[in-house]
Amino acid sequence: MKKFITFLGGLFVLMASSPLTVFAKEAGTEAVAASVPLWMCIPFGGLLLCIAVLPLIKGEWWEKYQPVIVAVWAVLFIVPFTLKYGVGFSAETVMECVFNDYLTFIVLLFGLFCVAGNITLEGDFAGSPRINVALLAFGTILASCIGTTGASMLLVRPVIKMNKWRRRKRHLMVFFIFLVSNMGGCLTPIGDPPLLMGFMRGVPFFWSLHLFGILIFNMVILLTVFYFVDRRAYRKDVARGLKPDISKPGTDVRIDGAHNLFFVVLIVGAVILSGMLPSVPAFQDASGHPLGIHVIGEVTLSFASIIEMAVILLAAFLSFKTTKEEIRIRNHFNWGPIKEVAVLFIGIFITMQPALLLLKAHGANLGLSKPFEMFWVTGALSSFLDNTPTYLVFLTTAGTLGFTHGMVTTVGTISNRMLTAISCGAVFMGANTYIGNAPNFMVKAISDENGVRMPTFFGYIVWSQIFLVPVFLIDTLVFFL
Repeated sequence: MKKFITFLGGLFVLMASSPLTVFAKEAGTEAVAASVPLWMCIPFGGLLLCIAVLPLIKGEWWEKYQPVIVAVWAVLFIVPFTLKYGVGFSAETVMECVFNDYLTFIVLLFGLFCVAGNITLEGDFAGSPRINVALLAFGTILASCIGTTGASMLLVRPVIKMNKWRRRKRHLMVFFIFLVSNMGGCLTPIGDPPLLMGFMRGVPFFWSLHLFGILIFNMVILLTVFYFVDRRAYRKDVARGLKPDISKPGTDVRIDGAHNLFFVVLIVGAVILSGMLPSVPAFQDASGHPLGIHVIGEVTLSFASIIEMAVILLAAFLSFKTTKEEIRIRNHFNWGPIKEVAVLFIGIFITMQPALLLLKAHGANLGLSKPFEMFWVTGALSSFLDNTPTYLVFLTTAGTLGFTHGMVTTVGTISNRMLTAISCGAVFMGANTYIGNAPNFMVKAISDENGVRMPTFFGYIVWSQIFLVPVFLIDTLVFFL
């Protein structure tokens, strides 16, 4: 394993140091994107298939060799991509993905995972249908204040703990992903990265509050459905003789490690700051490009991203230093979930590059001119690709449609209904799969670690088809036609 990782490291060094980096400039991103063959998406599809199937047929083997399998699929993309477009362009593509997408992504997840692991909810309480509905509603609104990742990491363990006495609780975590990990992020640029990118391109900070009515509409539908599903499961558990362990009735609920909420706010502040600093003249060069550390070719790790990651890692460090270990023990804290997410998503981020290049090259030629079309196409692609570049592609596409009334952005004037459709598609439909949004897989991993038998990759998609797609069809009829 170590030799294999060393080989990959050597490959990246070779790519970075090769004089053939001139090919990157000669080829041009747009020209290359237009010529990427569809078969280069096979490694991405193969990796997703492994994530979906191998845990079912060879679970222990999959857990042991995850890094090797991910590395193999990454190499199966990198090698033919390099042979076709040259070492330079391939190196830039991979390094851009690793440094400017994956690194900030995993550092944010790591920081919130660490800080949230040092907060625990104690007291005499038990998960019942009404309490669970209230928790999901609270988490959904909270997600727009501290981000879907922040709200998910903060609430996932308390929700699991409150329902620990129950046998049937898989549905609870599935709806948690639907609402807290995805839909709740639609009201502010803090809530979900696509909206932050929109803010950086001229969409006003509070414009997303226009989506409040749609969010409440969807919350009412999903929470009503959840209540009846949860009540049925609750009654079955009670009928089996299960009951919560409440030894001291009347004890007040308390939060241990509550000072870590400050570190959550600090991390959210770092994310907001990283979105604002690139537009500050002091962080731009003479051409208006963000200043940073040069990596290779035109790839630069911006100072804004470095500051963001430094603040997040400092918050995680201080959280561990200032919190008693017994709180992490009570939370059953371990590094398994973050390790799994880190390994799987480096492979996903790298192997999805051909799909993203194809989307950037042909997104404007799909003939999308109506809100419901933008809603479904943006959402469908956001279910499997990174929803941030997907949002940007269709935001840019909408800006070229020649609207004369609506929101004026740096990519053109976009009608409010079109912008609403793109935003809702990118944010809402990230809930369709485990890989659709950053916290989805993390919630699954933490749930699995705490004894909740979550659906498989395909099993989760069945859940989303049954419960989410009908809601999106209603959204289409009510808001986007």
